[in-house]
Amino acid sequence: MRDRSKPPGVGAVIGWTALAAIAPGAAHLRAGWRRTGLAILCAYTVLLLALLWVGLTSDLAALAGQLIASSGLTGVTVVASLALGAAWFALIVHSFVVMNPGTLPSTGQAVAGGVAGMLAVAVLLPFGLVGQYVAASQSAVDDIFSAPSTPRPASSGGGEDDPWAGRNRVNILLLGGDADTHREGVRTDSINVASIDVKTGSTVLLSLPRNLENVRFVPGSPMAKRFPDGFRLPANPDGSREDLLFAVWEYADSHPEIFGGRKGQGTKTLIDTVGYTLGLKIDWYALVNMWGFARLIDAIGGVMLTVPQDVVFGKYNEGLVKAGTRKLRGADAMWFARSRTNSDDYTRMGRQRCVLGALLSQSDPATVLSRFNQVALATKELLRTDIPRPMLEHLVPLALKVKNAKVTSVQFVPPLINTGYPDWSKIRTVTAKALRTSAVTRRPLSATAAPSATPKATTTRTPRPGTSTAAKPDPTAPKGITEGCG
Repeated sequence: MRDRSKPPGVGAVIGWTALAAIAPGAAHLRAGWRRTGLAILCAYTVLLLALLWVGLTSDLAALAGQLIASSGLTGVTVVASLALGAAWFALIVHSFVVMNPGTLPSTGQAVAGGVAGMLAVAVLLPFGLVGQYVAASQSAVDDIFSAPSTPRPASSGGGEDDPWAGRNRVNILLLGGDADTHREGVRTDSINVASIDVKTGSTVLLSLPRNLENVRFVPGSPMAKRFPDGFRLPANPDGSREDLLFAVWEYADSHPEIFGGRKGQGTKTLIDTVGYTLGLKIDWYALVNMWGFARLIDAIGGVMLTVPQDVVFGKYNEGLVKAGTRKLRGADAMWFARSRTNSDDYTRMGRQRCVLGALLSQSDPATVLSRFNQVALATKELLRTDIPRPMLEHLVPLALKVKNAKVTSVQFVPPLINTGYPDWSKIRTVTAKALRTSAVTRRPLSATAAPSATPKATTTRTPRPGTSTAAKPDPTAPKGITEGCG
């Protein structure tokens, strides 16, 4: 039965309506709608407890991965979000109505009605944004992850519920190209493999130079039969070469006769070649359009970078990225990473590593959410990959681990490697060592050998005059991804 006590004033109507936005049913209880108010309040409490239980007992990263991987679940989420928003909107309107605003003076009715309307719209907006964000991410995922399902990584003892089939690491080939997005054959100016520990997210970024010569192909493959002594073609009239690692994809695409007439073999050829070079099994690849990468940097508002010295760029050296530490826009960040003027390929590789490290460390969740639509649009223009959509359920949680884990890098450049006459065995040995080091650094301290109870006697040697006692850096040791970036 309704309470027929003295009607509340303007302040009370506004206050109880506002309280109903965070404690649904409060206005109904105040107005005497006890059964309705209690029912709404109980339903709200049950919903909060259910959400709390999900948050405490579930892997939220895995849930996010499932949401992205499943188009059906995404649709349900959008509909549920919009329906819940509409219900909350109606609840605010009804809470205002039961407070009997018609008894207020005309001015009070206008004020209270205006505030109630703004409250109703305000509670609707978050649900609408959630629906919009989910729909935008769905569109981006549909465009990017359109590859057919492929077999899971080769098993090494994992159970059926293990998406990695017992493997400790997943290897993803990360390629950067500057070709138009509609061009199939592409020159891969940036060639990296991210080897990720599936338990901890610890990652080793293995960078191969674009100008690696005499590239060896997988024994028995069509390219190996064509180039048994390594990838070698006549030099161009100006002395430049097109038989370097960066040209493998385009060459394979341009010569289907090598593959018995099959077209579009560039992707697989480069994946197999890079894997063979490093001694790894590459699981998937992701090709990044470098200028799409610039748009992604703009979408998150730029990245803070240290430019050690002026970087000149452009066909006529008309562009300049000035030295200093500041936030760079996407175009300037890309020219900093890619300019060849007064730079060799190895310097460029180092600058690319710095840009990648800055993007990885500065793209925090709050920034991404605040610019979600721009990020989703930029990502659609950025990426091409053969990662099957069902694997996103497992890769999204793994990506969150990488965000908070240690990322090291190894660059196969001089003096470590002579790019003109590469030591292939050394490349594989250094790769294996870097992966072992990454695995050791993630182990707890108790897993290391305990020190001896009785220290061994040591002999102190006096260094010769003019010699240094400092240990020389190990060129094969992996480095932090932002080491040397200022």
